[in-house]
Amino acid sequence: MMMKKEVSLEKIQRDAENYFQQGNYYCSEAIVASIRENFELDMPEEMVAMASGFPVGIGRSKCVCGAVSGGVMALGYFFGRTQGTTPKDPKSVQTLELAHELQESFKKNHKVLCCSILTKGMDMASGEHKAQCVSFTGEVARSASEIIVREMGMKNLDEDVKGV
Repeated sequence: MMMKKEVSLEKIQRDAENYFQQGNYYCSEAIVASIRENFELDMPEEMVAMASGFPVGIGRSKCVCGAVSGGVMALGYFFGRTQGTTPKDPKSVQTLELAHELQESFKKNHKVLCCSILTKGMDMASGEHKAQCVSFTGEVARSASEIIVREMGMKNLDEDVKGV
């Protein structure tokens, strides 16, 4: 897997938010596209297309937040398995643990993963709804990228800027 060894989590977050805000992509697609671009992955464009069914809680069903789904897809790309093995396969175990960490982080901030609860009372075409989803998109893009950077032993370029 070819990729950069240093990334800016702030840029990943901002790019994902901009992709959604500008109408280029929905949440899950924006996350995968931003991670693909910023990590300079050899990931086929079709991986972004694979994220196209997750927005608005999976196919507009308003179940699991599409941003969370996009983040889980990105984690799977880095850590998931490509061949059938067993449930005890370390790749399977690690990917499930990291996906759990990501969704728990989202739940800590927003209480639930359910799109219908997160958007309750909002007009789906309103500015309030879009602003919230843009924010969720950036948050999850950053959270997933933080996990990737940590687990891959990569460098967060933002730490240099802040003098950390």
